[in-house]
Amino acid sequence: MDVLFSRAAQFEGKTVAVAAAEDHEVLQAVANALKMDLAQFLLFGNKDEISKILEKIDNSIINHEKVKIIHADSPALASDLAVKAVSQKEADVLMKGHVSTAVILKSVLNKEYGLRTGNVLSHVAVFEVPGFKSFKIVTDAAMNLAPDLNQKVQITNNAVTIARSIGIEVPKVAAIAAVEVVNPAMQATLDAAALTQMNQRGQIKNCTIDGPLALDNAVSEQAAANKGISGEVAGQADILLVPTIEVGNTLYKSLIYFARAKVGAVIAGAKAPIVLTSRADSAESKLYSLALAICSVPR
Repeated sequence: MDVLFSRAAQFEGKTVAVAAAEDHEVLQAVANALKMDLAQFLLFGNKDEISKILEKIDNSIINHEKVKIIHADSPALASDLAVKAVSQKEADVLMKGHVSTAVILKSVLNKEYGLRTGNVLSHVAVFEVPGFKSFKIVTDAAMNLAPDLNQKVQITNNAVTIARSIGIEVPKVAAIAAVEVVNPAMQATLDAAALTQMNQRGQIKNCTIDGPLALDNAVSEQAAANKGISGEVAGQADILLVPTIEVGNTLYKSLIYFARAKVGAVIAGAKAPIVLTSRADSAESKLYSLALAICSVPR
């Protein structure tokens, strides 16, 4: 994850708008980001609560030149103000604090001042997994329930954009299914085959797609060789495109809790990156997500 920090530090002058910032782990991530000089911050929320938490973390942050606290009487208002700050180019990244996902997404999707572009919004998680020499990117683990083929195309494009922002110029995408062969009874395999063909015909650019691939054949060259599966992606996938949210969510949490992987994640496809971490996520994970978001700010 040091790669994310070093890349994020190259992009000076970025501002993060935090909605309902009165959250200890979020403000700890903010404090750590300030020490690393990654960004400046607009903290929207209950000013007294934010100040109390910052006093416990590092009292000097309250009057830090790169921090501004803007009072909001409710999480909903804080979300509206944070989204408006990004929409009006006062900030480059939106970050979720102590507010429900439904509330902040309502602001994001507001037709008047929201951050929608007309494209699918999708969750992109970048993992540092012990035993692997490169990032593994999982999408979509949190936004789209059972995406159809067209949505999977946009989810892939979002993930490719994020991959390229962190230095993976032509990411290898594995369209994940339970098996490696096309089975008309399994929609995931049909979509995977279609995505592969669309990529080969230039309809999905800046990446190499193969599928269907089971997870083992996507990430293990030995497993792929044992099953006689070859190609540029087999055993070397950068992006794991999952067929449903259940698969993505389970894989995401398995990597964290079983493999002890480190993760940073953003919502891509909006006008600006959105850090939509869970309240259960650690300050460390939120910091990785901040760094990833800063790297992926459109330029």
